[in-house]
Amino acid sequence: MESRGKILMERYELGRLLGKGTFGKVHYARNLESNQSVAIKMMDKDKVLKVGLSEQIRREITTMRLVAHKNIVELHEVMATRNKIYFVMEYVKGGELFDKIEKSGKLTEAVAHKYFQQLISAVDYCHSRGVYHRDLKPENLLLDENENLKVSDFGLSALSESKRQDGLLHTTCGTPAYVAPEVISKTGYDGAKSDIWSCGVVLFVLVAGYLPFQGPNLMEMYRKIQNGDFRCPSWFSHKLKKLLYKILDPNPNTRISVQKIKESTWFRKGPGETHTVKEKIPSENATTNAAPALAMRRKKNVHEDVKPLAVTNLNAFEIISFSTGFDLSGLFIKKECKKETIFTSDKSAAAIISKLEDVAKALNLRIRKKDNGVVKIQGRKEGRNGVLQFDTEIFEITASYHLIEMKQTGGDSLEYQKLLEQDIRPALKDIVWAWHGDDQQQKE
Repeated sequence: MESRGKILMERYELGRLLGKGTFGKVHYARNLESNQSVAIKMMDKDKVLKVGLSEQIRREITTMRLVAHKNIVELHEVMATRNKIYFVMEYVKGGELFDKIEKSGKLTEAVAHKYFQQLISAVDYCHSRGVYHRDLKPENLLLDENENLKVSDFGLSALSESKRQDGLLHTTCGTPAYVAPEVISKTGYDGAKSDIWSCGVVLFVLVAGYLPFQGPNLMEMYRKIQNGDFRCPSWFSHKLKKLLYKILDPNPNTRISVQKIKESTWFRKGPGETHTVKEKIPSENATTNAAPALAMRRKKNVHEDVKPLAVTNLNAFEIISFSTGFDLSGLFIKKECKKETIFTSDKSAAAIISKLEDVAKALNLRIRKKDNGVVKIQGRKEGRNGVLQFDTEIFEITASYHLIEMKQTGGDSLEYQKLLEQDIRPALKDIVWAWHGDDQQQKE
């Protein structure tokens, strides 16, 4: 058991407890070498495995390594022992934005405007990298010593490659009062649009001091969410009301986009005049027979599908996280013999496909393209275990940087490995930047 003053991994001196959750706790700590203050999230591996959250933990690591933004909590490193996983993160000493609302009752439009601009900046950045937070709420928004907002807790985040064939996400997750109506309906949802909805609820809470959707029970609250049934209090400016009704539109197809939010008058210019007088929650809200927003604190997240999403292909962002020195899969499961090979390339997708066609032709293999970016390659003869077949999928990291996965889908594994090592790898050398796992293979 960690205690205050204990030295962790000979690198960090643990300090006071900052918070506690179901699967672990967060301590303040100090880097012994640089004297930098950090927050260390400690998770019990057995508990994580027991409830099937290993993929969720890996997703959080992957996501936080992907997003580097001034309004997002930075992940410095991840460490592990036999029993624990440690996230070493940026220490944000201002605490939760929730605490600030709880203490003040509500914020002025001017202050809320600053935080909302920073929130949208962070969310827009995440979406540009195919990352959807899915649990945006004041408890997951921290403040630094300069009162700047930092988005945290990417444990329920999703990546763009987690979408099903319909292009939508299907895992029901988030905190009830902040989830979008399409998430509740379980028909699939756009991660970006559902995040925008949550941002709208956050903005409402900042300026009102209570939730926009309330009811005597959860089902009544959900009914109001699905109908977009809410009213802005009298002290909201006209421009703020106009923006909120566009954000909290229950129809995701007509809901305002991040870009349109950034172009709105209230977002660009703010409220115009600030109100410093604190007002109590109006009587109109009392008729709902529901406690104000702050009574919703620490409600458990809705997360009915706790196990990893059933995706056909490993997404590019997860592959990045498996690079040498950062592969935590051994912490959770025994490694099996893999039938996939991964490499990166600084060539265009068109150049990569053209090269694959040339190689297939030279090796007398059949090739056919699919619309979803997968190139199927097949042998022409029956092997020891049927016709050899493998899929090649190209993931765009940037316009000039791609990650390619080759996965055997049919035939004999030994025949595939022989073809890969003796023919395919040498033939692709002109387009390969680096083969994933080569360093590890050499060590082994």
